[in-house]
Amino acid sequence: MPLHFLKTAKARTLSVKRVMRMTEEEAVAEFQKLRWPDTNGEPVCPHCDCPRCYNIRTRKIFKCSACRKTFSVTSGTIFHSAKLELRDYLGVIALFVNAVKGISALQISRDIGISYKAAFVLLHKLRESIDHARNGLKLGGEVEIDGAYYGGHVRPPNTGREGKRPDAKTAKTRKQCVLTMVARGGATVPVVVRSENTEEVLAATAKHLLPDTKVYADEHGSYDALHARYEMHRINHRLKYAEGDVSTNQAESFHSRMRRGEIGQYHRISGRLLHRYAFEMAYRSDRRRVDNGATYTELGQMALSHPVSREWKGYWQKRAPGIDKPPGVSGGAAATGGAC
Repeated sequence: MPLHFLKTAKARTLSVKRVMRMTEEEAVAEFQKLRWPDTNGEPVCPHCDCPRCYNIRTRKIFKCSACRKTFSVTSGTIFHSAKLELRDYLGVIALFVNAVKGISALQISRDIGISYKAAFVLLHKLRESIDHARNGLKLGGEVEIDGAYYGGHVRPPNTGREGKRPDAKTAKTRKQCVLTMVARGGATVPVVVRSENTEEVLAATAKHLLPDTKVYADEHGSYDALHARYEMHRINHRLKYAEGDVSTNQAESFHSRMRRGEIGQYHRISGRLLHRYAFEMAYRSDRRRVDNGATYTELGQMALSHPVSREWKGYWQKRAPGIDKPPGVSGGAAATGGAC
């Protein structure tokens, strides 16, 4: 019987040991290749796109021959105004990629030797770049759709072992639904909504599904309205998990991975940041059969092509600026989650 892909050497094309043994000069060269892959690491001016730039070695910056402006390898990216060594940033990306079900900010803090706050902000910058790169995905062909509730915590009443379970409506008041659409053989798109209802389902599918899509869903009533727009196939989970090709197993597999990340890594996820964690887990799910070296390169390029973060740059305390409060969510610290 052949080995699973993840157990073969083809899946291990990157090691954290190699990254952390880099000198700072090698890390700068790696950053340049990730930011300017089309020129094999040769700098291109971010102000006027001029390729004629020269290096000012005494200041570790570049100067454009056309507009005469200076810039560094991190200028205008999420690593703008970087305070850490570039090797540490590459190490965080490598650890982030190798973590199958996510990695907490406290673990990054211990592994890299930085403060918890620095690790927390850096991880959310990576999640922001993933969100930005995948936010406009359109799915077609055969797509499975399913929803699950995450975030928040409702403490059960102190009624002893014989007490009744918390009311279902009360237990979901602080939770939000991650409505997941998974194209068979394709990408995963999660959408965070207040609840799994007809209005939210119609809005999410109109944004992310092509008109000729064949949709697979369970018997939840919120999907009844999709029959007017798509070719629908439904499965009754009270009777069976699948019937031929009709199932939502891939969408449920995504929720299983995300639930493992919430319980085992992040413990609790803030409602304001749930969409970032959802996009992170969708990216991990889509790259689960891609070698870690290719994922490391792709994530590094996404991070270095993303503009300066307006949510996580500058001063903030407890609540990251730019993150709006979802409707129905009470006040509190937004900078929670990932603390384990």
